[in-house]
Amino acid sequence: MKKEHFLQSEGFRTVAASVLSILIGLAVGSIVIIIVGLTSPNLSLSSAWDGIRIVFGGLFSTGRDASGTLTWGFNPTNIGNMLFRAAPLIMTGLSVGMAYKTGLFNIGAPGQYLIGTLVSLSIALGLPSETMSTTLIWLLAFLGGTLAGAVWGAIPGLFKALLNINEVLACIMTNWIAANLVTWLFDISNFKNVTESTKTGYIYKTTYNGVATAKMGLDKLFPSSQVNGGIIIAILFAIAVYVMMSKTTFGYQLKACGANRHAARYAGIADKRNIVISMAIAGGLSAAGASLYYLSGNTEFFWSTYQSLPSIGFNGIPVAMLASCNPIGIIFTAIFMSMLDISGLQLTNLTAYNEYITNVIIAVIVYLSAFSLVIKMWIGKLGRKKDDGADANAEPAPAAAPAPAGVQVETEKGGDAK
Repeated sequence: MKKEHFLQSEGFRTVAASVLSILIGLAVGSIVIIIVGLTSPNLSLSSAWDGIRIVFGGLFSTGRDASGTLTWGFNPTNIGNMLFRAAPLIMTGLSVGMAYKTGLFNIGAPGQYLIGTLVSLSIALGLPSETMSTTLIWLLAFLGGTLAGAVWGAIPGLFKALLNINEVLACIMTNWIAANLVTWLFDISNFKNVTESTKTGYIYKTTYNGVATAKMGLDKLFPSSQVNGGIIIAILFAIAVYVMMSKTTFGYQLKACGANRHAARYAGIADKRNIVISMAIAGGLSAAGASLYYLSGNTEFFWSTYQSLPSIGFNGIPVAMLASCNPIGIIFTAIFMSMLDISGLQLTNLTAYNEYITNVIIAVIVYLSAFSLVIKMWIGKLGRKKDDGADANAEPAPAAAPAPAGVQVETEKGGDAK
């Protein structure tokens, strides 16, 4: 049996396409930094070199010394903040990726994220901590926000299953309904931060009611950072989604409906029910990400959301696509995207550049991740060319020796030769 070339293996091509997208994005970002450094009167090539190093290793930058030289080393604050930002990004990435695996494109993650924010904050700030355990309030807020997101996600699923309305159109509709609904409800609520006169459109941190996500010892590993147990919960969710989609009959049924809805129905699978359930799970995952972010106790929600949708909902799309919608891969791509966010902040703090350069890098990576299938096909063709070249250079097989006279030889088809 002919051995498959490693360039043609599915796993290698998937990883290689993602890595190639990342490297090209970083290269484009470096070129932009150099161009800006050469054309700006306030910058120079040395500034450009500093900017490139921060983009690639901003997670480990520790500031500047007395002479103005960049210093490097283990930076627990940066790493902790990166893990904190990665937790909700993992959840929105899982939301998009899980739906995509079932044949649905969940562009409604921002709206589901907002609904999860509304319900989780309302429960966390509304229940009396004087008479209830703050741990119980946190759990109810997390579960309530997740359930609300699942209900909101099921709405486009119902439109798709019952009326065959494209889920993208339905999700866009529910996104803006959620934005205006959340704005209105928070505007008439008693949860607005009125203790700080400079803040007019912010909701209280959940610590106002004594509610916050447990640190689970991570604050000892990464002091002076925002990190908490949310990253551990997000990773557990990713593992659970992987097991559900890859190791269970239920996950197989969801993927079968996505592959061919009509064939799944012919096989006895309830396609309409599974479409609704798939979108509900996706909505719950996105809302759970919002709950992890805003129940942390160190974040405030700005309620004037009607002007724009939360970017973290849309950022779940490149996180999922870059990982080829693999739940375990989403953990690493979300961490990478969060690392770029931290590098952008370091770029602003330590150089004359601004953080929007990292947005250019992310944009290029997002663009290339959409062409990951093309890149995978290109790598596969390269593998086939190498196989063809190897076959051409291989020595021909020796000819079979003629059989002695009178001896019967069994042919390949089972016949006899004289």
